[in-house]
Amino acid sequence: MISRRRAATATAALTCGAALIAGPACTGAAAAEDPDGGEGDLANKSAQQISDDSLHQLVAAKSLRLRTRTSADPTKLDLTLDRAGNCTGAISKGELGRVELVKRGNQVWMKPDAAFWKSQLPGNEGRDAAEKYKDTFLHGTTKDTFLGNLSAACDLRAFQKSAIPPEHPPSGAPTAAPTLTKGRPTTHEGARVLPVVKKAQGAVQTLYVAIDGKHYPLKLTAEVDHQTGTILLSNYDTPVSTKTPAPGDTADISVLEDRLQGSQSA
Repeated sequence: MISRRRAATATAALTCGAALIAGPACTGAAAAEDPDGGEGDLANKSAQQISDDSLHQLVAAKSLRLRTRTSADPTKLDLTLDRAGNCTGAISKGELGRVELVKRGNQVWMKPDAAFWKSQLPGNEGRDAAEKYKDTFLHGTTKDTFLGNLSAACDLRAFQKSAIPPEHPPSGAPTAAPTLTKGRPTTHEGARVLPVVKKAQGAVQTLYVAIDGKHYPLKLTAEVDHQTGTILLSNYDTPVSTKTPAPGDTADISVLEDRLQGSQSA
């Protein structure tokens, strides 16, 4: 389980290279109840053991698909990423637009949608850019500040590290052990899962652990100070696609930077 402080950072922080948002209480619609009601080989394990085992599976994963959302920020991630820093997927900022993202090594491609261009450039300039580059990936490297910040979310190792509780709690942190309990088996996206609920310092976190096969964490939800966050994890150890945009479908990232500088100086 992840700390309350990390829960409050929310998804937007992850896109800037910060830590994973936490998983807490089941708020809103829950998955359909499993008619079997069975916990499989998790039946004889404590809530703490289940949580620890699933964390081990998460940290050992070579790649996975990550989807996030939070009530604190419109940012949403849908990325397949690996431990080498490669990824493919999309990052959405709500009304500010959405970008498709591809990263291989230090090479980065992003394809903004029309809403992105219109949110970045004023009036006709935004509309013109959206039309001109609607089928175009902007290409550069992680040395570019914009692409470097954007692709920081592709760092699976950092994501895994953020899920590991610190060996030594921060000075002044409460030492009382949180309450961990097992919920009733449910299903999540067709998989049988067992919820593990953690309550501490007003935060509620729920970790949904796969019952069958490897006990991967498949869903985390969190509620802290009336803010909620959700992480969905899937496609464990499925390689990230090596396909990259064709040169004819790309433009240099300087296209965006030049337009942004031009609009700011106008």
